[in-house]
Amino acid sequence: MDIFLVGGAVRDKRLDLNTKDRDWVVVGATPQAMLDAGYRQVGKGFPVFLHPETGEEYALARTERKVAPGHTGFEIHASEDVTLEEDLLRRDLTINAMAEDSDGTLFDPHNGARDCELKILRHVSDAFREDPLRVLRVARFAARFAHLGFTVADETLALMKEIVAAGELDTLVSERIWSELQRALSEPAPEAFLQTLRACAALEVILPEVDALYGVPQPSKYHPEIDTGLHIELCLQQAHKLCARYALEDNNAVLYATLVHDVGKALTDPEKWPSHYGHESLGLDALCTLHTRLPVPNEHAALAKLVSEHHTKLHRVQELKASTLLKLLESLDAIRRPERLQKFLIACEADARGRTGLEERDYPQRDYLLAVLEAANSIDIAQLLKDADGKNPGEIIAKARQEAISERLKTLRAAS
Repeated sequence: MDIFLVGGAVRDKRLDLNTKDRDWVVVGATPQAMLDAGYRQVGKGFPVFLHPETGEEYALARTERKVAPGHTGFEIHASEDVTLEEDLLRRDLTINAMAEDSDGTLFDPHNGARDCELKILRHVSDAFREDPLRVLRVARFAARFAHLGFTVADETLALMKEIVAAGELDTLVSERIWSELQRALSEPAPEAFLQTLRACAALEVILPEVDALYGVPQPSKYHPEIDTGLHIELCLQQAHKLCARYALEDNNAVLYATLVHDVGKALTDPEKWPSHYGHESLGLDALCTLHTRLPVPNEHAALAKLVSEHHTKLHRVQELKASTLLKLLESLDAIRRPERLQKFLIACEADARGRTGLEERDYPQRDYLLAVLEAANSIDIAQLLKDADGKNPGEIIAKARQEAISERLKTLRAAS
């Protein structure tokens, strides 16, 4: 058997990027030969094996033939007579269709190395149109490599438009859609995912709630970029930067909440635009629809609803009285779940900074609410319960917290 390093590891080497995972393709082998060599089979649709020592994936070279609609409608042929060239031909993009042998010799029948240099995302062959999931994959790779200057080839974008127009995206299961969206959000340029999908008319199919925001105006006084869709793109840029600034490694829920925090603006009365009074609560209805359609994780969904409903409250937090601030902390479950509060604060700061020319604006609201939380946590609950004398402990604790917040506000407002 001949073994080749393939896909992302070969591509990233050409781009001088660190590679997390390595994938291998095996030519000239049978499943039994792999088992006899100590590999453990894990693939169901086609033979994939785990190396007995490294645990890396080794797949037998294979070809695919379209036999039914959708992402799974393929007949897989994996055998010892399939060549490396045939295996590479079935891959999505030229930059992912390169291989190296054990000596480091490059096999590049589709000019992937050239496209790495040109910074082009280009499909390998017309077979690209057979798998609608590749529309989302190209958009995800755009999100991964846009910061390096990569763009989608015109002919590839045209093919993506044909796939969308043919209704092929309707065949994708929601789990695969969410998987691609979730991965794209944590890439260096998540806004490029939206831009690419919108360029081929796929965004209105995949995320109609977000697509509807493009063309919706906002007051220029607060949003120099005007367009709400552009605002979302800018917010995603800022959320990515802020997660790094605050050392939040698990950033996916924040990026998702940022993506959907303003979906209610597409539902406000167009006759009153660019004003969007009530968009916070209207957004909750849109999110319920979205979360029914896609398998969004519970933590992502909960954070998204909180950011949609309360982000404008945080923007004007310095105007709020103690009782309102306590209700806000309770709504956020901030006292019990400070890690969720951290994510909420980042998403809100991204909203404030995601505006043309205001990307570096100060956001004192973050520290202000954290100071309020510190005051609420400063009370001696054990002593309060000891002195309760049969009174409602919840009311006693709430009253003490509100009083502590009131005292802290005196200091905060004096300092400002």
